[in-house]
Amino acid sequence: MRLALAALALSVAAPAMAQQTNFTNPILYADYSDPDMIRVGSDYYMVASSFHLSPGIPILKSRDLVHWTIIGHVLPKLPFDPLYDMPGPHTLNDTISKPIGGTKYASGVWAPSIRHHDGKFWVYWATPDEGIFMSTATDPAGTWTAPVAVKPVAGLEDPCPFWDEDGRAWLVHGKVGAGPLILHEMSPDGTRLLDEGKLIAEDKINLPVLEGPKFYKRNGWYYIFAPIGGVGTGPQVAGRARKITGPYEWRVVLEPGTTPVQGPHQGGWVETPSGEGWFAHFNSTGAFGRIVHLQPVKWVDDWPVMGAPIPDKSSGQPGASWPMPDTGSAPTNDRIQDSDEFAAPKLGLQWSWNHNPDDSKWSLSARPGWLRLEAGQANQIVNARNTLTQVLQGPRASFTTRLDLSKMQDGQRAGLTLFGVRPAWIGVVREGTVNRMTLSVEGVETAGPVVADSVIQLRAEVSEGQSVRYSYSFDGKRFVSMGDPVWLARFSWWKGARPSLFSFNRKGAGGSVDFDWFRVSREEF
Repeated sequence: MRLALAALALSVAAPAMAQQTNFTNPILYADYSDPDMIRVGSDYYMVASSFHLSPGIPILKSRDLVHWTIIGHVLPKLPFDPLYDMPGPHTLNDTISKPIGGTKYASGVWAPSIRHHDGKFWVYWATPDEGIFMSTATDPAGTWTAPVAVKPVAGLEDPCPFWDEDGRAWLVHGKVGAGPLILHEMSPDGTRLLDEGKLIAEDKINLPVLEGPKFYKRNGWYYIFAPIGGVGTGPQVAGRARKITGPYEWRVVLEPGTTPVQGPHQGGWVETPSGEGWFAHFNSTGAFGRIVHLQPVKWVDDWPVMGAPIPDKSSGQPGASWPMPDTGSAPTNDRIQDSDEFAAPKLGLQWSWNHNPDDSKWSLSARPGWLRLEAGQANQIVNARNTLTQVLQGPRASFTTRLDLSKMQDGQRAGLTLFGVRPAWIGVVREGTVNRMTLSVEGVETAGPVVADSVIQLRAEVSEGQSVRYSYSFDGKRFVSMGDPVWLARFSWWKGARPSLFSFNRKGAGGSVDFDWFRVSREEF
């Protein structure tokens, strides 16, 4: 099974892909938490939580429901609060894992919903500190409208809109802390709520930690799909009612069962043109974050049963492998982008900044074919601006980058990290006129050899055991390990660990470093 998972993550030749008859979960061994998806014609679109990362809300596209690629983002930057810009000065409290002042870790975009209505794509999301917002686009890969504050109130989460056949519009959402569910009537243009809301679901015994609602209608029934029980072990429930305002009756429809997937939590449902139902959900998987699985959906007496039916129960459990969905499209070569030669005029869509970047301090044009990061002042990487990140794709991966150090200045640090809540990195530290290889683990720097050359390579190898081994090379051929493998933190402000490039200066802003390329391999190593 491990080899099958690794093979799924790799790009393969079109003829082999065309012969694919089954797929193996997860479909995305990557942190696309709180996924929601829709079908428009023969295309499928997915969104996921992006929290404090910028740009926000990735848009993924697929033709076969199994292979996905990034086509854009809803939010060019996070405009909700100046703290998303990481303003300085920065300080830390007693542990490196809890930065204070000038950061919005774990805030930002929570659990977006995507819908298609009236010829437009609509995405709704909440930020826990600022409220519920929406944005629209006619082309999901293009420009989205500026966010509209639908309900600018803190403490709300997980909104989902619904337009009924009679032209009325509705919005359901939860509250931070998971529950209860509140239903509002909404203006047909989707921009404002028309009432204070009605409680439609709250049952702390049978529906504990109720969150992530998604609205659907089928055969005259209104449905709310939602997870309960918490991120680590929560099952899926479905509520149904003849009227959108309720009352709703509830049933567990997907549970952990006897499978290794013990938290088949929160997701979205679609039907293919042939009438097949599919449900994409996440499963919390340590440092790889909340990765995405796909389960078939069957309907029995107007109730959904997801995954493999459990004998003597009305629910299902996650399956490891299923026949390819009958989407009407052949299996594709689509994949989540990763490697980047920095040869294009724009960054690849795989990249996100930790908080909003300072655009005056990075460039792809100052030295064509290279990414330049200028060092701002920070005492640790968690407070450093312009750390460039991308999603970690598993179950194993190797990341290598080539750096030019010739413009570094005293106090500057630059290098490669699997960024997380207890960060570790390999890089170069400039002290006076001397560059040294350095390994940093939770803020403790261990110096290595002096770097005599101006160009070096750095590498990070992530194992299935969720540890990372850092190494360096002076000649691009022989790599030397630094220290022991470092265990990756299980959660990093609601995100998995992220391979990242960085530069900061402890002695004040100054210096820069150029990255020639960033190359990813998910082969065995």
